[in-house]
Amino acid sequence: MPDVQFLGHACVRLRGRDGIIICDPYSRAIGLDLGRPTAHIVTVSHGHPDHNYVAGVKPMRDRLFVIDAPGEYEVGGVLITGVRTYHDKQKGAERGFNIVYVIHLDDVTFCHLGDLGHELSQAQLEAIGNIDVLFIPVGGGETITPAEACSVIAQLEPRVVVPIHYATAQLSFEYELAPLERFIHEMGLKDVVPEDKLSLTAANLPPESEETRVVVLRAVNE
Repeated sequence: MPDVQFLGHACVRLRGRDGIIICDPYSRAIGLDLGRPTAHIVTVSHGHPDHNYVAGVKPMRDRLFVIDAPGEYEVGGVLITGVRTYHDKQKGAERGFNIVYVIHLDDVTFCHLGDLGHELSQAQLEAIGNIDVLFIPVGGGETITPAEACSVIAQLEPRVVVPIHYATAQLSFEYELAPLERFIHEMGLKDVVPEDKLSLTAANLPPESEETRVVVLRAVNE
């Protein structure tokens, strides 16, 4: 049964029977303290300090396996695919590349979009495939806006969505992010209550016939 924790900003920690994965760890320069979380695997979507602070992660074993490039990987029974996308709408001309990661853990398929800056092409959608849980940036700034995030969700049709990368009181950036409430409004949701942790199995995922479920996770360092 994979457990999901939100470590703040765009960083999440997935823990399953085959390993622990941390996606997009950040440095203290952004105003948040990651702490010293442990993992077997780290994925990095792009080379910015709010997404690539691998030194902030403590290895579970002698070596931390770092994935920071597109391709297919198998690490201790965990299957991960990195799909090349862009950090802007100009095919990387402004901010470079971004890597979307699809992570197969304990019969649940997760997808972390990193700092995706555009809606997905048909080829990218096919490379990503069917996913159960989507971690999606929703705050705009250097990534997709709340409205664009809704469009990407419609493209991917995940069963569960966890919003990341939005404005909080602690964040210190040179660019402004939209608050989470704007995305919640765009999705037409009301009375969303943050949860501390998300525990999933293939059996307790929402049925494909139901609307996508949005889960707001409270950051462990709040």
